[in-house]
Amino acid sequence: MSMPAISVVSMLSIRTDPRRIRRDVDRRIAALAVPALGALVAEPLFLVVDSALVGHLGAVPLAGLAIASTVLQTAVGLMVFLAYATTPLVARRRGAGDLPGAVQAGVDGLWFALGIGAVLGIGLWAATTPLVGAFGSSAEVADQAATYLAISCAGLPAMLVVFAATGLLRGLQDTRTPLYVAGIGFAANALLNWWFIYGLGWGIAGSAWGTVAAQWGMVLVYIGVVARHARRHGASPWPRRDGLGQAGRSGWWLFVRTIGLRAALMATVFAAAAHGTATTAAYQIVFTVFSTAAFALDALAIAAQALIGDALGSRDAEGARAVLSRTVFWGVACGAAMGLALAAASPVLGRVFTTTRPCSLCCLRRSRCSASRCRSAAWSSCSTACSWARATPATSPGRAS
Repeated sequence: MSMPAISVVSMLSIRTDPRRIRRDVDRRIAALAVPALGALVAEPLFLVVDSALVGHLGAVPLAGLAIASTVLQTAVGLMVFLAYATTPLVARRRGAGDLPGAVQAGVDGLWFALGIGAVLGIGLWAATTPLVGAFGSSAEVADQAATYLAISCAGLPAMLVVFAATGLLRGLQDTRTPLYVAGIGFAANALLNWWFIYGLGWGIAGSAWGTVAAQWGMVLVYIGVVARHARRHGASPWPRRDGLGQAGRSGWWLFVRTIGLRAALMATVFAAAAHGTATTAAYQIVFTVFSTAAFALDALAIAAQALIGDALGSRDAEGARAVLSRTVFWGVACGAAMGLALAAASPVLGRVFTTTRPCSLCCLRRSRCSASRCRSAAWSSCSTACSWARATPATSPGRAS
């Protein structure tokens, strides 16, 4: 049996200089958060590329994208626990020295994500027409939304598998591989979307197909990476029943929390759609920018999950508290800075996405309001991640804690 791993912050408890402790913890946080930042931003940048390319097709396709992406992101957002539940599970077992169990927890999460993604994709595809119709938009906008949503359902399993694979690697304190995979996927998505939309003339359908192709390409890369970890540590490539059950149970409370958040976002889209095409298109721009900022701030939450989970796995409570204190501090500071930057850029944001003047003016007003939310979003991400890492059980299937 392998010896328990030394926590990344365990040595801090024997030092007495508070400033040195803070510097050491900050370095560990930055080592994980900076690469995670790139990987996190790449995911919403898929939507940024879609919005920018589709926006120049006109206000109607952009409004259709707003409705379709809201439905799609609601479905995917409800499954975010696949990443955020896997990370602390893996991190705690790593901290306890159980690397085979850590990798096995990630493998179980991959299979769980694939199954949920397949069911969700089929269900969403079958319900495309009534879901789009519920927003009460014009026939032209509804047609564009239905086209994008129906095609995007083919990429849902891939999105969820990427979540789970990323969670596994974060728990192993590898945030560089997700950065590389996300960067390559983002570049492929941008090129494919441009070619399909303008080169082949597929319109909004080309945007959806380009994103689906990029997502499945990322899955193939992750399968190779996870298979290498499984061979190295002797983990099975097949799921275990108790592991699948734990993956589902551990993410339940986050699933409930996400329902409330997504319901609030859905309500804003209903309100925007009731005010016409220009307002709905403007909402899509502002939501895309705000989502990108929120994902960027979540890099601190990922570092907190991995480091606190590792510290608790090795029973280093003092190290866990040190990480908690510093991530909350940096969360508030970075959130404030992000909010100020967004407010300063608000006069030009609309013109980046569309040349339609009514959409740009609506975007200006709403982006200034969104800037004030960045600091609270950062605080929420960090505090939730720390609570999640603490609440996640460390026990491997069939093993006593």
